[in-house]
Amino acid sequence: HDFEEDAVVQFAVKLNEAAGTFIYCENEKAVIDNMQFLVEQQKWTELFAIDETVLSLLRNGNFNLTSKQEKFNDLKVGITRCDYLIARFGSVMVSSALLSGRRMFVYPETHVVIAKASQVVSELKDALKGMKQKYAGKFPSQITVITGPSRTADIEKTLVMGAHGPKELYVFMIDDL
Repeated sequence: HDFEEDAVVQFAVKLNEAAGTFIYCENEKAVIDNMQFLVEQQKWTELFAIDETVLSLLRNGNFNLTSKQEKFNDLKVGITRCDYLIARFGSVMVSSALLSGRRMFVYPETHVVIAKASQVVSELKDALKGMKQKYAGKFPSQITVITGPSRTADIEKTLVMGAHGPKELYVFMIDDL
């Protein structure tokens, strides 16, 4: 058993525990197939992305894609990349350097992350160390660690999902190891 596989499995388990959904993809074609299935299942009418890497991947499928900023407030589904996936907590690390803008991780009802298995690290400190190397000299102005959908128990101690951000979090992981 190598470390990478163990870390990927741990990430998947922890993401599920945090009410996120893990979708393993053997390759980029599998991302398209799984996304098409999810779009039909969830009856999503439009996918929002501004990251060119995400857009060029999704253009291989038959999706209603938009990058129009004026659509932003009605956004149901936002798709981004991430910097790292943290196995210990099932968390997704994103930064302002990812060209999706800061609002992208907060506004959509559903946040879909397209990641690679090689982005999985064990601990938060490993992700931060990686960020220092990756963005040497031009560190992002914002780094956010997302663990599952937004939740709060502020109101009468009742757990409410999606109060301060996305109600759903999906992570599509491409096996590049």
